[in-house]
Amino acid sequence: MSESRPTSGGFTDLVDFAAERLGGAVLYATDDFFAEKENLLKPGRGVFIPDKYTDRGKWMDGWESRRKRTPGHDWCVIRLGLSGVIRGVDIDTNHFTGNYPEHASLEACEVLGEASLEELLAEAQQWTEILPIVRLAGGSQNLFPIAHPRRVTHLRFHIHPDGGVARLRVHGEVAVDPARLAAGEMLDLAALENGGVVVACNDMFFGPKDNLILPGPSLNMGDGWETRRKRGPGNDWVIVRLGAPGRLAKVVIDTMHFKGNFPDRCSLEGARLPRDLPADYLPSRAIEWQSILPETRLRADCEHVFEAGALHGLAAGPFTHVRLNVFPDGGVARLRLWGTPA
Repeated sequence: MSESRPTSGGFTDLVDFAAERLGGAVLYATDDFFAEKENLLKPGRGVFIPDKYTDRGKWMDGWESRRKRTPGHDWCVIRLGLSGVIRGVDIDTNHFTGNYPEHASLEACEVLGEASLEELLAEAQQWTEILPIVRLAGGSQNLFPIAHPRRVTHLRFHIHPDGGVARLRVHGEVAVDPARLAAGEMLDLAALENGGVVVACNDMFFGPKDNLILPGPSLNMGDGWETRRKRGPGNDWVIVRLGAPGRLAKVVIDTMHFKGNFPDRCSLEGARLPRDLPADYLPSRAIEWQSILPETRLRADCEHVFEAGALHGLAAGPFTHVRLNVFPDGGVARLRLWGTPA
């Protein structure tokens, strides 16, 4: 049993597989008397409202079980929104100071296809421990790296013996079912759910780079990638590593919600590079980028669709990385790169 709370080692920069927005769900909990299990995967760290109570007691923004008076401990089953290799977890006890669990642990499994709750709860279902029992601190983000090499689709989260946890974040690298990529169907190769990763950008002052490839339409102006106002020469850019090498047939550049701060123009370039190339090398002049979409004027709050006839360099693919240049600066809600995996 570990008594320390390690630092993240950078894993918190990776996508949160469990996020409610990505399809994560708490399917079952042994007890959620004081606060609903669904809160565990909601955005933010949770809020505290001093004078808010329910007919069961103090309202809390997290998952909280009653005080256990019998042997055992509480636990819940989580379906991850995206499957992948987990690199670390954040067990956040924000606002839980006198009622947090003293310890926690995690088990994982990989289920191919759909699994019913009954199957997940059955004794026949095999679970692998990926985080042994660790000590938690109250009112804190408890960060633990995970060294489990296999793809994970579901988690069993144990709290010992009871109490409240505000949020659970499960960070890692998306691992797409190889059969899906091998099917040869047209896919959004940049999409997070298809293994795309935004690996580098020169600026993301107002909006994180990773927003570009989130599923679904942008929710608001803060749900895209947005740079600060450029006061010098040059332009802003972002680089996406595709989920699989491929040739592009359609590009969508969406400036939804960006009305007074959209880029004036953009261009798109592609390259075939090693998958594990360091992010800080990607801006290097040694990389030869090939034009996919020439410099093109953009409009405010608009979905720009470019079909194959407007795209260059397709015959030189497949590409592994794509670079979106915006001139001179501004915000883009979503980038969709439709093509066929090579």
